[in-house]
Amino acid sequence: MDPEVVNTVVSGIATACKEVNCALIGGETSEMPGVFAENNFDISGFIVGIVEEDEMLRPHDNIELGDVVIGLPSNGLHTNGYSLVRHIFELDKNPQPLFNEIQELGCTLAQALLAPHPSYYEALKPVLRLSKGIAHITGGGLYENVPRILPDSLGVVFDSSSWQKPRIFNHIEKAGNVEIEEMYRVFNMGLGMVIVCDSKDVGSVLAAVPESLVVGEVTHGSNQSQKISIKNI
Repeated sequence: MDPEVVNTVVSGIATACKEVNCALIGGETSEMPGVFAENNFDISGFIVGIVEEDEMLRPHDNIELGDVVIGLPSNGLHTNGYSLVRHIFELDKNPQPLFNEIQELGCTLAQALLAPHPSYYEALKPVLRLSKGIAHITGGGLYENVPRILPDSLGVVFDSSSWQKPRIFNHIEKAGNVEIEEMYRVFNMGLGMVIVCDSKDVGSVLAAVPESLVVGEVTHGSNQSQKISIKNI
């Protein structure tokens, strides 16, 4: 093991835990010569939390027709879509495109792809009591993540013109000639988290969560394939 690398990794994890008031309670570090290639290592981890039963969000019971969907912006890919990116830029054959400066991005491709996933904990904490449901937009994008919190008879209509998409998504779309529907099925496309709340609570949520904005509305949507509709894409 390289002590400097170990120190950097563990310090980063400890800093992240402190920022969200999470205890780093243990771990194991093992050396496996011959398993990992030189200068490569693997990290895995998990978080355990607890919530009182009377404070649990119950979206399938509480989300109703006419509720409002509020989005929290993403700053890039976060943790999903990298297989498609590797394919588009043929990075497995030649990693050089990662180090090329992209004028429209104002940085290299690697820097844009590796923008750290923000923690939404502090943003969400003040509005948990006002939230009927919350969806983290990861792999599958809006199409697959939002339906998980919706009652069977309801769907959501999003207006994509209501939020800003990080420029990295435009670059990927153009470079790979990717259909826009596929972009929305693979990437978060600018929304890292969405909150569903009652229309009367919209002002309070927007005031409490910096950079949040209204991005959609709960509508009818009994058919699984029609639960999510995105306008202006």
